[in-house]
Amino acid sequence: MTTSELLTPWHLSRKALIYIRQSSPHQVLSNQESLRLQYALKQRASGLGFPEQQIEVIDVDLGTTGASAEHRKGFKELIAQVTLGEVGIILSYDVTRLSRNCSDWYPLLDLCGYKNCLIGDRDGIYDPSSPNGRLLLGLKGQISEMELYTIRARLTAGLLCKAERGELALTLPVGLVRDELGNVEKEPNQEVQERIQLVFTLFWHGGAASQVLQRFNQEELLLPRRTRWGDIIWRKPTIAAILGILKNPAYAGCFVYGRTRTVPSPSQPGKQQQQRLPMQEWKIRVPDKYPAYIDWPTYEKIQAKLMDNYAEYDRKKTKGIPRSGAALLHGLVYCGECGHKMIVQYKGSPRYICNYLRQQYRVPVCQFIPTSPVDNFVIEAFLAAISPVELDALTLTMQARQQQDESLERARQQQLERLRYQATLAERRFSQVDPDNRLVAAELEKRWEMALQELRQAMAAQRQLAVPATPAPLSPELRDAFHEVGQHLPHLWRGEYLTPSQKKALLRCLIDKVVVHRSQRDYLRTRIIWKGGDSTTADLPIPVGSLRELTNGDELEARIRALSQQGFEDEAIAEGLTKEGFRSPLRPTLLPSTVKTIRLRQGIFRVSSQSHPRRIDGYLTVSQIAQALNLSPHWVYDRIHNGTIAVGRDESTKLYLFPDNPETLSQFKQLKAGHFQNLHFL
Repeated sequence: MTTSELLTPWHLSRKALIYIRQSSPHQVLSNQESLRLQYALKQRASGLGFPEQQIEVIDVDLGTTGASAEHRKGFKELIAQVTLGEVGIILSYDVTRLSRNCSDWYPLLDLCGYKNCLIGDRDGIYDPSSPNGRLLLGLKGQISEMELYTIRARLTAGLLCKAERGELALTLPVGLVRDELGNVEKEPNQEVQERIQLVFTLFWHGGAASQVLQRFNQEELLLPRRTRWGDIIWRKPTIAAILGILKNPAYAGCFVYGRTRTVPSPSQPGKQQQQRLPMQEWKIRVPDKYPAYIDWPTYEKIQAKLMDNYAEYDRKKTKGIPRSGAALLHGLVYCGECGHKMIVQYKGSPRYICNYLRQQYRVPVCQFIPTSPVDNFVIEAFLAAISPVELDALTLTMQARQQQDESLERARQQQLERLRYQATLAERRFSQVDPDNRLVAAELEKRWEMALQELRQAMAAQRQLAVPATPAPLSPELRDAFHEVGQHLPHLWRGEYLTPSQKKALLRCLIDKVVVHRSQRDYLRTRIIWKGGDSTTADLPIPVGSLRELTNGDELEARIRALSQQGFEDEAIAEGLTKEGFRSPLRPTLLPSTVKTIRLRQGIFRVSSQSHPRRIDGYLTVSQIAQALNLSPHWVYDRIHNGTIAVGRDESTKLYLFPDNPETLSQFKQLKAGHFQNLHFL
């Protein structure tokens, strides 16, 4: 019997726990000799004097790494039994089986030392409560942790070295396969190749992944997907599948390693998640390693477009995909006051609003701007910028549309060909089966019928889809007209030929951003930043609520008073002052009605009857009652119209007349105070 001077009858009266662990499921299957050595510790426990009924094996952590105790149920069970004082000794083949993390190892030593529990491995038995035992076990724990990092660094170095050469066998996306020699080539199935190419073609035409999905659904086309065993299957397309194709650099012929980083999960403490890295932070990129569906500059443009299409332009500072809203500059407008991006608010009339500081600090809105003045100015600047351009735009558009239609028709024909092959294959398998074997024959017949049904549905959908005719060539007159597209675009823009989303897409071709700042109450300073860095700045008049809010309101009243006293008519005054830059509060020009309002306010009348109130003997008019009671005439007229005051209109004067006596004024005072509900003067 092998024994140790550290073992006492107290230890032998308690359990001997044997902890067994392998780091991965692969090691459990392949490293059988190591597993036998660990299970052989039962004989060692018997040799130390522990009865067989007191020997317990804990092997529930087989296939689990020892880098952490978080997911090791067996290790937690061991800790629980030691805490209860039921364990006399813990046996493992070496300390690396117990833990490879000092943050888990040293608490175990403290607990064993406090509970007088020994720890044994293949080299000996140690007492964690003694200085020598704790020193040796501590050194072994540190070496175990260091060994884990050494092994990991060695494996990672070899993996990175292979990845730098582009020879690391990563999982390939659908459309790329690896042959017997390890070389990567395109999927030999032409339908798969052209379907993936169609995704990129439709994206360039529509400008968004959602447009690609919509077109696939309209044409009832399927998308190739790869199963977990590497087989190709055809399924209905989804946004995730389309984005997976558009974002995968392998389709650009590029080998990439290190596109993600493992970070702690914010929502699930103790767990980790994968975080995608921006392109400039990718660890390894080897170009021209795979056969490419698109070139690398095209791939970069696609990623920039996808990022720009992201709808959270308020927080992510992207423009978002052009949509159908009335505001043409959504995603392009920045606040000149605080510098943050402005959003569109469709509340009443559309307006650009800067509410970033309000969202963050609950302060008032920085500024809000009506969309019409800004949009109109930017549109005029845009049309002026492209007026000298001469392009054969229609011919290029027709050619692109024809190529796209041809690609879609070819994809539909390939899909029909594949379904015909599947139906023929199902028929051949059914014909080869023994008719007496009804269990197999029934299943094959069912599969044949399903294949035929899918083929019939695809053929019916093919017949319903009208094949677009090839556009007729342009006549010389039309060709000359489209060579002057810059001159014709204003007419197309102001008509109903272009949708709001198309107008927004055109504006983004030349404009990078628009900065607006309400420097004055009635003027808006607008700066257009063009692609390339040039800028255009202008001060735009915007509507205000009253004359007092106009910057030159006092000067306007003085000019109108002077011109009216000289005898000029209201229309002539309005026309002349408009040329000098004056305007009405709600209009870009000065209205004659505004001139008349200011003139009457100054007491300048054109008709003699306007110079004094009308007086009727024995009666009071509405204006006289309003003046006597300090009321607004509109207050009286409103109650006459809603029936609160019952009075008739005089036939000769066409006025509402009331008896001129103190009782009339007293009744109006009672009505104003709420003591009367109605007044009758009929």
